[in-house]
Amino acid sequence: MNKMKAVVKTEKGIGLIKLREVPIPEPREGEVLIKVKAGGICGTDIYIRHDAFPYYPPVILGHEFSGEIVEIGKNVKEWKVGDRVVVEPHSKACGVCDLCKAGYSQICSNKRSPGWGIDGAFAEYIKMPTHLLHEIPDCISFKSAAVIEPLTIILHEVVERGNIEAGDKVVIFGAGPIGLLAAKISYLSGASYVILVGTDQDKEYRFELAKKIPVDTIVNVSHENLIEKLEELTNKKLVDVVIEASGSPKAISQLPDVVRKRGRIIAVGLPGKEPVSFPWEKAMFKVLDLYFNLSSSHSAWVKAIALLENKKIDPGFVVTHKFPLEVWEKAFDLVELGRCGKVLLIP
Repeated sequence: MNKMKAVVKTEKGIGLIKLREVPIPEPREGEVLIKVKAGGICGTDIYIRHDAFPYYPPVILGHEFSGEIVEIGKNVKEWKVGDRVVVEPHSKACGVCDLCKAGYSQICSNKRSPGWGIDGAFAEYIKMPTHLLHEIPDCISFKSAAVIEPLTIILHEVVERGNIEAGDKVVIFGAGPIGLLAAKISYLSGASYVILVGTDQDKEYRFELAKKIPVDTIVNVSHENLIEKLEELTNKKLVDVVIEASGSPKAISQLPDVVRKRGRIIAVGLPGKEPVSFPWEKAMFKVLDLYFNLSSSHSAWVKAIALLENKKIDPGFVVTHKFPLEVWEKAFDLVELGRCGKVLLIP
């Protein structure tokens, strides 16, 4: 009983991921042991598969998850066995550097998140420090709670930094789970019109999920000219905000073309190690605001929990597939194809 199954990136290089039996971690002082109930596959997990994102092997993958506390470490008083929790992935942030003191622990140089810096959640159990825990509202299932972390990404990067405002017209590049959550949060922030941009690979699942939000317009760039469509929809005024959630170098190169002068570009998607060409001069002459982003803030987690408690959003609407841990490879392959919403691994 002291062993568990886990999806492990065994060493540096492309591939090199195995399902292994590893020791169940033991919580130390100030930590809890969590039984993982669901773990979401993120784009960064795919990048790690292809050696295109920082990681420290051997390491258990997975940073989006929900679970239940099954053991508490020494001097843990505010949490108990049976508590349902999600966890901020900002482990090992130092707490004393200028960034941490200013509330930006998510970009502390010492941070080592679960799933790439320390052992993650594609396992039966994970241990985490209590200062990063949040209680899951009673109205939210473990399945939906596993998508809280991506929701906090959008709340931080789109709302806190990108400043979506009432009346904004918004274009979103990328129809995956992040793009879908960005659409929902844009409406909750007061956006008056939202356009979701995708390709043929999004037709079966992602466009159907978008219709349930519902977004105002879906543009399939496999068959439609995006600029012509935007000019038609906006009477050639273009949009106030573009959210880049695809990570596609081709999409990134088009960002200044879709927003009005003094518009805003919110960068969310990561292109991996692919080189990106960006029309800098065009952005300069349009006097665009460009917001680079990474990870989530503590305040975004507080906002996310409040939205869930008040039943403003259930992020589980983006989940389309669930797989047991043993068939992680099939699940990863599906995410790579993009013909899905959020895919969960269930230990």
